[in-house]
Amino acid sequence: MASEAETIADARPSGWVDTRAPKAARPWLRLARYDRPIGFWLLAIPCWAGMALAHLGRPWGTHDAVLALAFWIGALAMRGAGCTYNDIVDRDLDARVARTALRPVASGRISVRAAWGFLLAQALIGLGVLFVLPPLARWVALASLPLIFAYPYLKRITFWPQAWLGLTFNWGVLVGYVAIAGTITPALLTAYAGLFFWTLGYDTIYAHQDKEDDALIGIKSTARLFGQRTRAALLVIYGACAVLLALAAVLEGNSSPARLGGVLAAALFALFLAQQVRTTDFDNARDCLRAFRQNKIAGLAYVLALALLPPALAWLGPLA
Repeated sequence: MASEAETIADARPSGWVDTRAPKAARPWLRLARYDRPIGFWLLAIPCWAGMALAHLGRPWGTHDAVLALAFWIGALAMRGAGCTYNDIVDRDLDARVARTALRPVASGRISVRAAWGFLLAQALIGLGVLFVLPPLARWVALASLPLIFAYPYLKRITFWPQAWLGLTFNWGVLVGYVAIAGTITPALLTAYAGLFFWTLGYDTIYAHQDKEDDALIGIKSTARLFGQRTRAALLVIYGACAVLLALAAVLEGNSSPARLGGVLAAALFALFLAQQVRTTDFDNARDCLRAFRQNKIAGLAYVLALALLPPALAWLGPLA
């Protein structure tokens, strides 16, 4: 069993989990990935993007702040529950990969039975958040469960588990939009497709950290599939992301400022993603982790631009 001083390779050893949290709580916080908060952001950002897309044709209201907070709490709970489930399913594989060998279930710090109980507690919190949502949005949220349950098994049978993660992690854009608009539209499905390509890209970068260990134990990923062609593949993937998000804004916007603001938001997002492709050394695990973490800033910049640029352009229009 690993010592308490040892930390998981892609976590921050100077973070609050390792420096300020009670020692007894640390394995549980690591199991839910509170030592790696980037995943919470990447789960919440699509929800907020869905809200912002819906508001291209609707005014913002005070209840939107409640929904945004509910999506953040839901992201904390469901990402923690999802990671717990993944670690239970993957415990034998994790023990054979250097980056994941110290995870609490794989290392034996937390038993499988205790992990299932922890998963249930987090899932109940996530289900509680559903009561804040309108009825249709609740059903849309619940429809994501088969994707979550299937995800850990995909890496065993296909080189495209990152594609499945793209379907799963961006389900929130559907929930966020439906919570505001009360319906599913072509613009929403187009945005979902665009964000799917975002996750396909950033999780390919993330998977490059493990490509050597994965090859040894037979785990499949797009990092292994693309290999030395990763940079070219990411240009295509991120390009598709930007084009689809711009198209979603054109389809959703009910005015020229709304449509132009949405297109500019997609263009800003594309600049962040192009920088990742240009600067990342895909054979350097630390550099891949750095680039992966940058997606928090890229995603938040996109959401803020999508929310703020259309009303700003509408306000400036009469002044022009």
